[in-house]
Amino acid sequence: MLDTLQPGLKHEASLTVTDAMLVPNVNSDLAAFADMPHVFATAMMVGFIEATCIECLQGHLEPGEHTVGTHINVSHTAATPQSMTVRASVTLDRIERKMLWFRVEAFDEKSLIGKGSHQRAIINVDRFVKQVKDKAGAIS
Repeated sequence: MLDTLQPGLKHEASLTVTDAMLVPNVNSDLAAFADMPHVFATAMMVGFIEATCIECLQGHLEPGEHTVGTHINVSHTAATPQSMTVRASVTLDRIERKMLWFRVEAFDEKSLIGKGSHQRAIINVDRFVKQVKDKAGAIS
């Protein structure tokens, strides 16, 4: 990681909720979601929060480094309809060696819809990919 990676870094991002982000459309292989209300899916909110954390780290990692999510603890407290704008706000609170802890919040146009914490680990991409390939080869 670069010296610029310091607690206190903040980032915000916005997106418009599309049909693909609604609960019944999360994944056609998950049939249990098919008859759920058509609102912004928790899985999509979590993914959006993770993406916002990744964006926060851009320019603060060494070449060949990236991050992976290791823990998420986020409440989803309000439903958001299709076409509404959602905003994620993340703050890097703590760094210990290669572990990063974020405070995260998500809002729609009306209110807070989720908040909590997210942990990411800095990885060496080449080493990580090799470990995954070795693991895949072990089950062949």
